[in-house]
Amino acid sequence: MAHDLIWALLVFVVVTLFTPGPNNAMLMATGLNFGFRRGLPHLLGVALGFAVMVLAVGLGLGALFRAYPAVYLILKYAGAAYLLYLAWQIASAGPVADGGKEHGRPISFLEAAAFQWLNPKGWVMAVGAASAYAAVAAFPLNMLLISFLFGSLGMLSSATWLGFGTGLKRLLASPRAVRTLNVAMALLLVASLWPILDDAWRW
Repeated sequence: MAHDLIWALLVFVVVTLFTPGPNNAMLMATGLNFGFRRGLPHLLGVALGFAVMVLAVGLGLGALFRAYPAVYLILKYAGAAYLLYLAWQIASAGPVADGGKEHGRPISFLEAAAFQWLNPKGWVMAVGAASAYAAVAAFPLNMLLISFLFGSLGMLSSATWLGFGTGLKRLLASPRAVRTLNVAMALLLVASLWPILDDAWRW
C-alpha cells in the first residue's frame, strides 16, 4: 500500500508543480524580462520556500488554521491582493532591451520564498499533500519525504518555466510582442484568483 501511495504522491507532486499557476506564470515572466541567470534567486526562492511551507503545514500549521480559520482567511485575501499587485507589475513591465532594466528587477529569493505563504494554489497543494498522503511513511518521516519531493521536483519545475520564459525572450524580437505576452501572463495570474473571488462573492 505504501508503495502504491508513493507513486500516487509522486504523480500528485509532478502534476501540481508543472501545471500553470501563480508561481509558474511569474517565473515565466521573470525569464522573459530578465533572462535565466538573473532569475535564479526567484527559482530557488520558489522551490525551497514551498518545500519549507509544506513541511511546516505537515508538522502542525494546518491544525492551527483549522482551529483559527480567521488566520487562514486573512492570509488568503492578503495573498489575493498581492497577486493583483504582481499582475500589475508584470503587465506594466517593459522588456529589458526597451528599458526594462531601469524600470524593474527580478523577484528576489526572499520575496519568492515569502510569497509561498500568500499563494492560494500553494496552500491547496500543501494541505492536500499533507492530509491525503500522510500514510506514505511514519510521522515525521512522511512530512520530510513530501517536503523533499516538492523541493527537488520544484527545482526542475521552476527551471522549466523560467527556461520557457527565457526561450520566448529570444523568439520575441519586438518590444510590443514582449509587452503583449506580459499582459497575457498578468491576466493568467488574475484568472488564477477566480476561486477566491467566487468564494468571496458567495460569502
